[in-house]
Amino acid sequence: MAIVMLLFWASCNKKEADFVDIKFDPESTPTMSTDSVVTFISDSGITRYKLIAQKWLVFDKAKDPHWYFPEGLYLERFDPSFNIEATIIADTAWNYTAKRLWRLKGNVHVRNMQGEEFRSDELFWDEKQQKVYSDKYIEIKRGNSELKGYGFESNQEMNEYRIFRPHEGKIPFKDNPQLNDSVPRPLTSNPAKP
Repeated sequence: MAIVMLLFWASCNKKEADFVDIKFDPESTPTMSTDSVVTFISDSGITRYKLIAQKWLVFDKAKDPHWYFPEGLYLERFDPSFNIEATIIADTAWNYTAKRLWRLKGNVHVRNMQGEEFRSDELFWDEKQQKVYSDKYIEIKRGNSELKGYGFESNQEMNEYRIFRPHEGKIPFKDNPQLNDSVPRPLTSNPAKP
């Protein structure tokens, strides 16, 4: 009997040693990780969207709960007959679920229901306020014409929009440029005589 008790005690102690203490950081550890996602999203019981992504990470225990699509996102919007009305493509995407705010980053390409194409490096879609906006460079192709500029705001259908700083081409500039000594200065009203 003593030998049986000794073996039972030894086996119980060994099981305790098999546990590993793991720390869970909700800011860096997803609660769900899914590969090769194809999902349909309904609105009021009607299928309206198709989402395709290589990787989908859900951080629903983070301080700011969000979905993260590190390898890009492709989204289609359907009409009631399942014809594609609009598309969204981005290299990376975040959906801040509590805020109902989408952030699309890197080679963002949107085609609206009128066939107009929007290209930018970053766009935000605020579902609560029903608007799309960006402070980055944007190009909008409407038929044979193009609108270009910095800063953009639109309704969420992207059929009523404005560019804050229209520009003919993509050239870098700063809001507060620093003067450089190598840049020639304009002459004053009383130029020095030789």
